[in-house]
Amino acid sequence: MSMTDRMTTASRTDILKRFAVTLVCMIFLEVTIMLVQLSVLFQYCYLLAAKRRSEPLRGFTNGLTQYGYRLMRYNTLSENRRPFPFNAYPEDGDCEPPTRQVQFR
Repeated sequence: MSMTDRMTTASRTDILKRFAVTLVCMIFLEVTIMLVQLSVLFQYCYLLAAKRRSEPLRGFTNGLTQYGYRLMRYNTLSENRRPFPFNAYPEDGDCEPPTRQVQFR
């Protein structure tokens, strides 16, 4: 066994409980990814039609990407705090704001 591998003190029951929560989080992650992709498509359609971006949609997708990040960290055993719906949804202060000026170069 590698020196970087660590034995866990958790019971198999606790491991199975976390695995069950992870399965639910994996479903939420797939839905989140789909919502982000649809939002991106809508944002570009809106941008092409109106020649400006939708700020409410940018805020929404910024929160979604933060939520997806939290889901991935929990699923990969990189974080112990359970994500939404098992805890609070990420607040605006939990993630960095979107960039002020978008560049198209």
